[in-house]
Amino acid sequence: MKIFRHTDPDWNQTAAALNRRAEASDAVREVVAEVIKAVRERGNAALIELTERFDGAKLTPATLRVPADTITEAWYTTSPELQAALVAAHRNVFDFARKSLRQNWSGTNDQGAEVGEVYHPFGRVGCYVPGGSAPLVSTAIMTVTLAAAAGVPEIVVCTPCGKDGTVNPGLLAALKLAGATEVYQIGGAQAIAAMAYGTETIRPVTKIFGPGNSYVVEAKRQAFGVVSIDLRPGPSEVLILADHSGNPAFIAADILAQAEHGKDSQAGFITDDAALLEAVVAEVEKQSQTLNRQAQISPVLEKGVFLMLAPSLEEAARLVNAYAPEHLSLITEREREILPLIRTAGAIFIGNHSPVAVGDFLAGPSHTLPTGGAGKSFPGLTVDMFQRRTSIIRLSRESCAKSENIVKAFAEVEGLDAHGRSVSIRCE
Repeated sequence: MKIFRHTDPDWNQTAAALNRRAEASDAVREVVAEVIKAVRERGNAALIELTERFDGAKLTPATLRVPADTITEAWYTTSPELQAALVAAHRNVFDFARKSLRQNWSGTNDQGAEVGEVYHPFGRVGCYVPGGSAPLVSTAIMTVTLAAAAGVPEIVVCTPCGKDGTVNPGLLAALKLAGATEVYQIGGAQAIAAMAYGTETIRPVTKIFGPGNSYVVEAKRQAFGVVSIDLRPGPSEVLILADHSGNPAFIAADILAQAEHGKDSQAGFITDDAALLEAVVAEVEKQSQTLNRQAQISPVLEKGVFLMLAPSLEEAARLVNAYAPEHLSLITEREREILPLIRTAGAIFIGNHSPVAVGDFLAGPSHTLPTGGAGKSFPGLTVDMFQRRTSIIRLSRESCAKSENIVKAFAEVEGLDAHGRSVSIRCE
């Protein structure tokens, strides 16, 4: 763990380094570009080759798609405990999403024209569900459920398979419950390319959703324009901001829960209380010895965890905005003053008894959130991202006449006399 204090001589440089930009390295960009090119040019053959290279699984065109009866069987063979957990999470996420749907509306402008908006679900979307070191069953709920709540008729899911060429049954059960209509057992940048450009087996989608590693996120960026994308959710991260009221055992537990993701995960802690900082360090060291995933946790604790002692909570809030965390845990007796200062977090968990893990699995809002500093520009995943907006304009003869002189003024200054004439001809 790295510890920084505002009394350090290089504090200003350390604080400035928190102002991140979500950018991939040149090496990642090059690899992703090659993968996308291969899938565009060789379709299924490239998918099969890349899956064997990166995931160690040997697939065929016939086994790219998970059969519907396999998905159904996975639900019925899932333990009652997991079924109950999936149903509870699905209910919360679906209900939250339905309340967030955008509604059609109409009104009139100053000239009397009828204006409004109508919303339709996308016809075919793709959801990426990471596999990697663990099957992210929760991500299936947190993405596919929103698509179903929005009324999307075709919900395509890509997720990596194991070396045995199969997908975890618990994940398939979650996809069944959430509403996936097609499931393909491919992952990585090649899955994004397949959904964006299509292959002999996979028809292209209109918009791609879901989190992933740096290669997946970069593939979404490179495919933007060919398809729409939701946001840039990459390796997971948490930042905790607490004053003296923070419970060090709880804070340490959240840091370790984040470290458990492994690889490029990050966890940070900022406080204005020196005693709390020391207590958190001690708790992390103590609790880390009791956890199972040491291979994932240890490297993150070494390289991906930082703790900072700030001069004030106001300065700490400024650092939070610079960092733009995926998850922010805010624990302070000055909540009314500090919460309005936070403007870039993907999701905020307030108080000692609001663990990030509840948001990961159950609370209701999607856990698919911007990472790597992208929170400065992107919000978290919401159901309205699965809706397409269309504006509606209707003019009567009277409202057209009231608009004529205004349009004429614009047309004259822009040198577009045909624009002006297209209005005036209706008013003669």
